[in-house]
Amino acid sequence: MPRIALGIEYDGSAYAGWQHQPHARSVQGELERALAEVADHEVSLAAAGRTDAGVHALEQVAHFDTHAVRPEHAWTLGGTAASADDVTVLWSREVPDHFHARHAALSRTYVYRILNRRMRPALERQRVCWVRRPLNAEAMHVAAQGLIGERDFTSFRAAECQSPTPMRRLTEIAVARHGEVVEVTVRANAFLHHMVRNIAGSLLLVGAGERTAGWLPEVLAARDRTRAGPTAPPQGLYFAGVEYPAEFALPCGPRASGRLGAGSPGGPP
Repeated sequence: MPRIALGIEYDGSAYAGWQHQPHARSVQGELERALAEVADHEVSLAAAGRTDAGVHALEQVAHFDTHAVRPEHAWTLGGTAASADDVTVLWSREVPDHFHARHAALSRTYVYRILNRRMRPALERQRVCWVRRPLNAEAMHVAAQGLIGERDFTSFRAAECQSPTPMRRLTEIAVARHGEVVEVTVRANAFLHHMVRNIAGSLLLVGAGERTAGWLPEVLAARDRTRAGPTAPPQGLYFAGVEYPAEFALPCGPRASGRLGAGSPGGPP
């Protein structure tokens, strides 16, 4: 039975998250319903990551099995047309049976967007975290470098996290200012529940001058969630891409650059 991989973009504002919920809309449920219309049978999707309520995706990756024979554009155009306006299928590829959107992933990238200005957002109120106090993005970037490596991220893990281990390998984290927007880009082999939002919440304290750059490594070493900053709101978080082995030849990867702006670490506004 053919296996199809998809790249998916969505605005998570109206959804209870990626995963099926008993009494709420989910991105998974919306897309499975749409793809079932194209396949003419029920479809079950497995995704690279499970985003929470209100969290968006620049390029989520998921796969499903089907006995329907369709050209690639049928899954993209048909799946998009049958979905709600806030879900788009960017690409589709037939992949080998041993491909799995979650288990085959080498790394995942998230972007956290912060609108840093005095006045609240009107147009992007559901797509950014708004902070009115000036933030020092350069100090945030310096502090974040202390998190790189194979680490125990207990201090940045939600209490309800179901992972059997708090160990994760964080390979890249950068904070950059693009005008009024500060972006935190994080790449790791995998993430704990609320890990990026908890890191972002702690970095906001550094950016506002409430904590020094050396505080974040101390929080990490403490292995104590109560030592870190608050969980940043979901509106600013974007699943930005997945990296897979070259053998699968998928047209995907981290989407942090070019999709939400470009630039270098910067100072206060």
